[in-house]
Amino acid sequence: MTPAISISRRLRSTPFTSRVTKAGVKSYTVYNHMLLPTSFRSLEEDYWHLCNHVQVWDVSCERQVEIKGPDAFRLIQLMTPRDLGNAKFGMCFYVPVCDEDGKILNDPIAIKHDDNHWWLSIADSDVILWAKGLATGYGLDVKITEPDVWPLAVQGPKADELVARVFGDEIKDIRFFRYQNINYRGKEMLVARSGWSKRGGFEIYVNDAELGKQLWDDLFSQGVDLNVGPGCPNQIERMESSLLSYGNEVDSSNTPLECGLDKYVNLDADIESLSIEALRKQKNETGVKQQLMGVIVHADPKTSLGNSLYEGADENKEDNESDQKLIGEIRSQVWSPRYQVHLAFAMCQRSGIEGKTEFTVDTNSDKGKGKAKATLATLPFNFTELALELEMELESELGL
Repeated sequence: MTPAISISRRLRSTPFTSRVTKAGVKSYTVYNHMLLPTSFRSLEEDYWHLCNHVQVWDVSCERQVEIKGPDAFRLIQLMTPRDLGNAKFGMCFYVPVCDEDGKILNDPIAIKHDDNHWWLSIADSDVILWAKGLATGYGLDVKITEPDVWPLAVQGPKADELVARVFGDEIKDIRFFRYQNINYRGKEMLVARSGWSKRGGFEIYVNDAELGKQLWDDLFSQGVDLNVGPGCPNQIERMESSLLSYGNEVDSSNTPLECGLDKYVNLDADIESLSIEALRKQKNETGVKQQLMGVIVHADPKTSLGNSLYEGADENKEDNESDQKLIGEIRSQVWSPRYQVHLAFAMCQRSGIEGKTEFTVDTNSDKGKGKAKATLATLPFNFTELALELEMELESELGL
């Protein structure tokens, strides 16, 4: 049996928890000390519904760290090596938050309300404590709080139509990673074209708990013909889309340069950032010694991948006979029903993969432990190439 989660004041529910329960949630995880649904039907059924229709997600766990005051921008810039000097009202920014060693503490979305008012919409770690510590240490004139804001995501190819029915057609003019404050039943709510999927959609920053429940009900009543349903971030979809999960494939042992986040780090910018010197040193002196890579494995769907990635492609050797070199750690994995392969993210030693073309990964199945050949890929995954490869394999099997 699956262990239950004991809900207490320390593990917070959300304004939508009663709706989520009624909608038939099957499992939760804990994220920022809050409940985050992880399954309603099954992982694969949730995936196909997200790809074809529209879902409403309770992502209240994406807490907002609100920073207000004359030194708000200075604090935000200290926290990230991304240059935010040209940020404007109405824009959202993906920002790695890094410490003095360049290690990633979180990867939130920064939202600028005005020069002296920012939100960090955070991943799963206590960013507010880091922000308060920096503000105190630097003597900054800011107030740092966690406001009563509970994001609700609407994701899927029919999301535009559904959100327009509830908020009006003006939402269709919101560009990607932009937002507008839009009136809903007499209350302004921030609506951003964003979300943790590549299927399109919005995140609505609900700032009234009771209105939030009404919003949930409105989205479902207005979306019956769109096959609206409850949903949640989906492991299959997000890995096919190469969306990173802080705490899984990216954590505080890594720098942005190791995780393919170079474009969010402005090493040449003249900015006051706590991590910039460490990252410049890594780039120009010590070097980037490990790299997050995609892994593709052709194996039975019921097989699961182990944690170890090896150099070489001998999948028949027993573990005690193998002289294969360990070169990477599998950090996240999933079976892709669309592409009929296992996908994984692995942190790899660059010295172990450069110039190499053959790799092996541990596997577990009903038959016991084993090994399978693995292909490394740069992220994001190129599924055009993968689809062509699968087509060629099928033709070969059929003798065409």
